[in-house]
Amino acid sequence: MSIPITWPVGDRVAVGARTLWTLRAEPAGDPILFLPGAGSFGLDFYRVYELIEEHCTPMLYDRAGTGWSEDVALPRTLDEVTDEITDLLSALGVESAVTLVGHSLGGAYAQRFAQRFPERVARLVLIDPLHQDWDDFVPPELQFGAAPVTENAQMPELPAEAIDQIRTAMEIAFSDFPAEIGKAALDLHMGTERFPVGFREGLNAAHLLNELREGGPLPEVPTQLISATGTDAQQGLFVPADLLRQQLEGSERLYDNIAERHSWVERVTVPDASHANLPMVRPDIVAAGAAPVMPDHRQR
Repeated sequence: MSIPITWPVGDRVAVGARTLWTLRAEPAGDPILFLPGAGSFGLDFYRVYELIEEHCTPMLYDRAGTGWSEDVALPRTLDEVTDEITDLLSALGVESAVTLVGHSLGGAYAQRFAQRFPERVARLVLIDPLHQDWDDFVPPELQFGAAPVTENAQMPELPAEAIDQIRTAMEIAFSDFPAEIGKAALDLHMGTERFPVGFREGLNAAHLLNELREGGPLPEVPTQLISATGTDAQQGLFVPADLLRQQLEGSERLYDNIAERHSWVERVTVPDASHANLPMVRPDIVAAGAAPVMPDHRQR
């Protein structure tokens, strides 16, 4: 797979044995690292980046094998990716504890990093995160543990109508981005080089859940757990409406359960966003969670 060769902002830096795309603001306060979900890229958080860059030091990046970063075999383990995060922070000269903002699969990476390096984590913001107890709360058809490990599986070919629906949903998600940034992000999502990445990154989901279960407790740092309860056209392509409703009800019970058991976890529910588009369409919510000492960004 070839890497898309142009990007509107940021640069690629040497991180360990690879080069990774990053965008880092001029240091202006606490460092905040954004970890996108499967099939998502660092630039998806660009509007959040804009909201906080004058007061904090936001850092966007694409994992190896995703976005504008160097290719690598997928899927990878949580420990492989969290090793990469450690190397990235060193390459960027970040020595202090960081806030980690993890979306979906990125939430699993954030949790695993916190398990392994608790002293390096100041705050966690978990957006619809993959969690070790996921299978206990969702319908059997959507449980990862019941699925066979098929790391060499190929993404099924989608009909043209489905591709058009995904593109339309992405266009809406990026409609409030600066024009050049939004076009680059849309092209990256829909390009043949990176379109299958989300499928490939999630092929070992059952193994990732086991890594979290065996990884020990999370540090008792301020944690915000954000969930989206809206839906979009993309979700309906892969999950029937009734099953999707059960999934949302189950994930809400899971996240509420986590907050009830841990006093340092704050819950935020966002009804006007979907799992896929929350970082793009509600950057104000994510900014308020990542940088709570700043003026409240949330729309009124």
